[in-house]
Amino acid sequence: AVTLDGVQTLTNKTLTAPVMTAPVLGTPASGNLSSTTADGTDQVGFKNIPQNSQSANYTLVLADAGKHIFHPVSDNNARTFTIPAASSVAFPIGTAITFINMAAAACTIAMNLSSAGTTGSRTLAQYGSATAIKVAGLSSSGIWLISGSGLT
Repeated sequence: AVTLDGVQTLTNKTLTAPVMTAPVLGTPASGNLSSTTADGTDQVGFKNIPQNSQSANYTLVLADAGKHIFHPVSDNNARTFTIPAASSVAFPIGTAITFINMAAAACTIAMNLSSAGTTGSRTLAQYGSATAIKVAGLSSSGIWLISGSGLT
């Protein structure tokens, strides 16, 4: 067995069953990104949809992009979850956010509605699930489309 340190040049050599050890990376600017994380916890990619549980009225922030906003069954109060105007929070086109309501009380999702490019809201019933996605639209800042079950 040979252990190489530093930079070595191998010419006309055969490697039999080499073992490559990949470094563990946090969130580097470059390199092998297969083991990096988006937020220190959740791996990059479509492996899960991180949860942000809310038991109060809540205005989304940029860090909510790609997450689901969860209204737990234990909070049986009507809540309003607001997707702020692009002038306040510049979610990029393609941002998706899912809303889950487990509580008996309905959730209101306030946002820029796609049908007219105006501000409005939708109601999410108990056990409802809806996803809003920001798309290019009537203005350069984009609009939100929302669809799901239990949504009116």
